[in-house]
Amino acid sequence: MAAAVVRRAPYKDTLQPALHRRFAATATLLLAVAYIEALALASWTSFLWSWFPLGPTGIRTAIIFTSGLAILVLRIAHYHVGVRTESGAQTLKALLFRLQTYETFFWYAISSTLFCPVYLWSLNDSAGLRWITYFSGDRARLNERPIFLACYFGTCAVMQTIVHYQSDIDRLVVASEPKAEDVKPKTSGFLTGSPKKIMQQFPTLFAGCIKQATFSLVMAIVLYYALFRSFTWSWALMLFRPFYNLPRTNIVPNSWPTDLFLMVRCVWAGALLNAIWAAGNTGFSILMAKAPLKNGKPFTTESKDPNGSLLNGLKSKKDSIQCFAMWELAIIARDFDAQRKAIYADIDRKDGPMWSQVYLICMTVIRSIEERVDAYGKPILPAVPVTAPEVSKQRGSAPLRQDEIFTKGNVSRGGVDKAWDQFARSPGSSPIAELSPIAKKTWRQTRDRMLTKEQQEAVSKESIQSYIDQAASRLLKLEWISSIFRRDFGTEFAAVVLGQPYAEPTVYIHATQALCQLAIHSLAEDQYGNVHRDVPSIIRTLTAIIKKVEALKTQFPIHWTDSSRCRESPEVDQVLDAMRLGLEQVVAKFEPFSGDLRLTLTDLRLAKEAMTKSQPASEPEAVKETKESKDARAKRTDLSKSRPITQKKAEPAVRQRLDQRRPEMQQAR
Repeated sequence: MAAAVVRRAPYKDTLQPALHRRFAATATLLLAVAYIEALALASWTSFLWSWFPLGPTGIRTAIIFTSGLAILVLRIAHYHVGVRTESGAQTLKALLFRLQTYETFFWYAISSTLFCPVYLWSLNDSAGLRWITYFSGDRARLNERPIFLACYFGTCAVMQTIVHYQSDIDRLVVASEPKAEDVKPKTSGFLTGSPKKIMQQFPTLFAGCIKQATFSLVMAIVLYYALFRSFTWSWALMLFRPFYNLPRTNIVPNSWPTDLFLMVRCVWAGALLNAIWAAGNTGFSILMAKAPLKNGKPFTTESKDPNGSLLNGLKSKKDSIQCFAMWELAIIARDFDAQRKAIYADIDRKDGPMWSQVYLICMTVIRSIEERVDAYGKPILPAVPVTAPEVSKQRGSAPLRQDEIFTKGNVSRGGVDKAWDQFARSPGSSPIAELSPIAKKTWRQTRDRMLTKEQQEAVSKESIQSYIDQAASRLLKLEWISSIFRRDFGTEFAAVVLGQPYAEPTVYIHATQALCQLAIHSLAEDQYGNVHRDVPSIIRTLTAIIKKVEALKTQFPIHWTDSSRCRESPEVDQVLDAMRLGLEQVVAKFEPFSGDLRLTLTDLRLAKEAMTKSQPASEPEAVKETKESKDARAKRTDLSKSRPITQKKAEPAVRQRLDQRRPEMQQAR
């Protein structure tokens, strides 16, 4: 009988349960925030029912939690890894024509729609926010104040959608190195790790929620009175007429619904709504981006085939899965001896030894940087279409005539025809070109008569260009405008080196760490000696990439919208720092064996040069006056306060020449 084939467990089967647990932790945090907001909205007329979960507070908590849960569903569908490397204008153009953008607004609108009735239900009659009011007698009147409040919640959804994509909230920020608190299992403490980190950020988050609620109020007032007042009023009347005896006319009331008390209530309600969104987004981003560890051990430890599951994740086409798998490999290579030895000892795999496959995957990831750097500036060659060979056919009839269609006999051509013919054949020698110097002279004379010299300088090309540059620089200082039109050096350079539209530097960092740490520990743990054969290739590859990226960085152009003129890219710098550190560790361990590894002195010299971090070339700035320059300037002779020059007696010319040559003679002696 044939041996049973062991199925390689996909890495996704190991990752998904961990993500489900983290989602449950995020939902628990969101439930706690919803309960706190339900307590804040309670009337506190009864001490027991104001906080007891099985009552009005519990109902409010459930609805507020549902409004926050809609955001978690949105985050699960749209989360990604990697920083955005496209410019603001390119991103805006892509977002306007993407269904995902309108789906994001839809879920935020659903969340605000669920929160609106909860807030109105929690208010007393004295707040004046009931939908129907009664003035004289029993005649019902529609109240415009809750209509404005509902429009305000819709504006909050629009504002949050803008902030969502402006801040790229969908991104999971992956740490380049796991902290000690992530590796060690939690044994005691009420709040440890990520929950404690969230609670520390909550005061800052709530202050930001109040600020965003205030901006939303200003935006709601402008939009409501400019566009939506008559529309929302007529629709509200249409909805409530079947239930109440309302007037038949749709005339908008003369009085405005907004007053100071309503605006304060709007800011408070908007802050609570933004707080539930901030809690959900922050909790999801922090808890989901934790290290791939369970109880202090890698995810694949509990798998039937740990190495096979890890290889499956490393080969995944999905960026998020590959990112977590590469992160786990880097942690194993650095901190876990048993799993690391299993990688060295696994030599009987179908596609080759475990180390060979890991080496190939990591080197492919790292060399992609070199490929992008080499491809920068080279024109993209279009694909040459394969054309079938032309078959010459015999002409079956006489060729078409090339003569003029409308021909006249021996009729002489007029002056206009000759002029047009001359202009078509040689435009540079036309009569218009011959008259251009006269026109220029006339223009200069007219300009000198009409404008003064100062006015001519003001309307000159250089002055107008300077005015335009100053206006553009002032506009680019505004945050909203600069986020769209500014193209800073860091983003542009990261797009070239790390790729587009998203670039995750931690993938390259973890690939470098995994290769270098596995190579270092192979001296004591590799029983079969498979790793040392690839050490020279690791050293040469890292050296070449560091030098090429640094050379490109010094030559990369700075866009005119980048007012900082700073040649720094944090994402690329993180990758280069990790490569330098790994290269330094590998060279330090394997330099004594350079002869056996066939590493030449040139390889070692270039590697040591690449380890040294080059100082960034700063842009020329105004020279600052130092203390020494001040002292030197103070010692200089002030001509305005100098003493009168005393006249010396005249000396013979020979004596003067000897005095001038005396120092030279003494030096010669």
